[in-house]
Amino acid sequence: MTAPSTSSHPLLRIGEAARQSGVSPANIRHYERAGLLPPAARQDNHYRGYSAEDIHLLRLIRLCRSLDMSLEEIREIMALDSQRPADCQQATHTIASHLAHVQQRIAELRQLEQRLQALLAACNGQQQTCRIIEALHTQADRLDTHASAAPSARPRHV
Repeated sequence: MTAPSTSSHPLLRIGEAARQSGVSPANIRHYERAGLLPPAARQDNHYRGYSAEDIHLLRLIRLCRSLDMSLEEIREIMALDSQRPADCQQATHTIASHLAHVQQRIAELRQLEQRLQALLAACNGQQQTCRIIEALHTQADRLDTHASAAPSARPRHV
C-alpha cells in the first residue's frame, strides 16, 4: 500500500480528519472499532489524532464503500500489497467475487422492478377499491404456501 508519510504532518482532530477524508466522525470511530483503521493516536489533551496516512486509509475505505464493498472485503483489500503477485491474484478474486454479487443483486432488483410494475398496472389510483392494496393482501396470504412469491429473505450485503 502506498500512503503519505506522517513525519512532517501534524496530527488532525477527528473533525478535520472527517472533513479531509469525506468520512463522518461516527464512521471514523466505527472503522477504528472494526479494525479497518488503526486506533487513533491520543494527543496530550486526549483528543484523537489522525495522520496523513490515516486520512489516506479513510479515503480508501470511503472509495471501497462507494463500490458497495463489505467491511470484510475492504479488510481483505487493505491487507494486500500491490507489489506481490499473490496479492494481485487475491485482489482480483475479491473484486471478481464482489462483481458476481453485484450482478446477482441487479438480477434480484430487476425481478423486484417487474413485481412493482405489475402492482402499479393493477390500479391507477382512481378506483373505488384499490387493487394494489388487495394484491398486497392476497400476496401476503400466499406467503405461507408459496415461498417463491416472497421477497428474498437473504441478508443484505453490507
